[in-house]
Amino acid sequence: MKQPSATVADQAAIADAAAVLEEGGLVAFPTETVYGLGADAENPAAVARIYEAKGRPHDHPVIVHVAPGADLDYWVTDVPEEARKLVQAFWPGPLTLILKRHPQIPDAVSAGQDSVGIRCPSHPVAIALLSAFKGGKGGVAAPSANKFGNVSPTTAQHVRDEFGLDAHDDGALNGDDACSASMLSVVLEGGPSQVGIESTIVDMSRLATHGPVLLRPGHITAQQIADVIGMLPAAPDQAAPRASGTLESHYAPRTPVTMLAADALRTALGNLQAKGIKVAVISHALPALVSAQRKLPAEPVGYAYGLYAALRDMDQTGSDLILVETPPQDGDWMGVNDRLRRSVFGSAGIIDAMLQK
Repeated sequence: MKQPSATVADQAAIADAAAVLEEGGLVAFPTETVYGLGADAENPAAVARIYEAKGRPHDHPVIVHVAPGADLDYWVTDVPEEARKLVQAFWPGPLTLILKRHPQIPDAVSAGQDSVGIRCPSHPVAIALLSAFKGGKGGVAAPSANKFGNVSPTTAQHVRDEFGLDAHDDGALNGDDACSASMLSVVLEGGPSQVGIESTIVDMSRLATHGPVLLRPGHITAQQIADVIGMLPAAPDQAAPRASGTLESHYAPRTPVTMLAADALRTALGNLQAKGIKVAVISHALPALVSAQRKLPAEPVGYAYGLYAALRDMDQTGSDLILVETPPQDGDWMGVNDRLRRSVFGSAGIIDAMLQK
């Protein structure tokens, strides 16, 4: 397996990665949101390898990434003017649009739905890869480069840790032996992801009947979308298309995690420590309370940037529980709170259960 260190100037590494994609292999690459696990979006067998490598349910669609200036009409049909305005305003960038999938695009990327998620990332390494792949006319299907349901990776090392890869392995780049368990042929380096949480997803496939629908909040806010198209996105409805990263339980470390307001967290921490239970803490306002603690910025952009790395770091401390101080609840924090809500799903009552043992 070859693990090249790729920068914008490292055209050889980019060319190698593009060749792997064209041969039906998997490539992990940086985007401004998180690192993605990519395959040729028009090759159903390659897309199936993503699902196999991640252990991803086959009814959970993936997002197609395209190069700047890509022909949107090649991938989708019935593109409303409002969608084109969002493309003009936010691409390249962390916005995914759900639109009607063109019949020529295999339904492997959409989990059988007639819609597909599509976006143009802004990370320079992602742009270089997408521009090289099929001369910039291809699409790369790419969910986050981690096992399904786990915390998304925001560095190349996170990807290697997730799939058990050795950064210094210099074996062959192609063939069935390229990567035995993970099937991952190349990990492109690109530094830490600048945004740190996944893209905003807006359903524009039912605009005439439902208006825009915010399926997953992110760095681009509902108000920013409304400022461009004059309509505030609605909350998801039961008939909304399935979209990546929207299951109730997601983005979770292996260590149980729960979320409490500051005062309740202090009380719980004291009670847990009195029982000899080792606790890690992620906070934004509380001072240092335990040795295993990560304090994130008290503003949403900085918090999002550090969130997944903090969850991964606290997951490595040998703690029995991770306590997260509840962030502010205003609109700018919607993306952060969405990810935390999914990471703590099912944790109700966990503190009482630990204290009663």
